[in-house]
Amino acid sequence: MTEPNGGLMDGGRLLPWSSPEGKPCYLLSGDGTGYVSRMADRVEAEQLDSAAELIEEAGHVLRERTWTPGEIHLLAADLTTSLANVRRVAVSRGARLPEPPYDCPDREAPERDATRPT
Repeated sequence: MTEPNGGLMDGGRLLPWSSPEGKPCYLLSGDGTGYVSRMADRVEAEQLDSAAELIEEAGHVLRERTWTPGEIHLLAADLTTSLANVRRVAVSRGARLPEPPYDCPDREAPERDATRPT
C-alpha cells in the first residue's frame, strides 16, 4: 500500500475519499473552512461513526458464537474497509498537527543515529 501523504507539500490535507482510480485525493490550499473541507469533515465523522457501529456489531457476532463462515467473511471485509477509513482519517489529522515546539524523543535525529554504537 502506498503511504498517504508521502511527498505531499506542507499544508495539504489527505481527503477521506479516493479518485476513481483508487489514488489518494488531497486538498492543497485553504484554511479548513471551505466547502471541500467541511464535506471532508462530514465524511470523516460518518466513517468514524460507522466504525463504532461496526465494532459493536462485531462484538455481538463474536459473543453469539453462532456465525456462519459467510458471516465471518463479511464481517472481516467490513472491518477491513472500516479500518482503512479510520487509518486514513488518522493520517490526515496527524499530518495537520503542528510540529511540537520541543525536540520529541520519539523522533530519531540523524546526528543521534550517527553516534549510536552498532
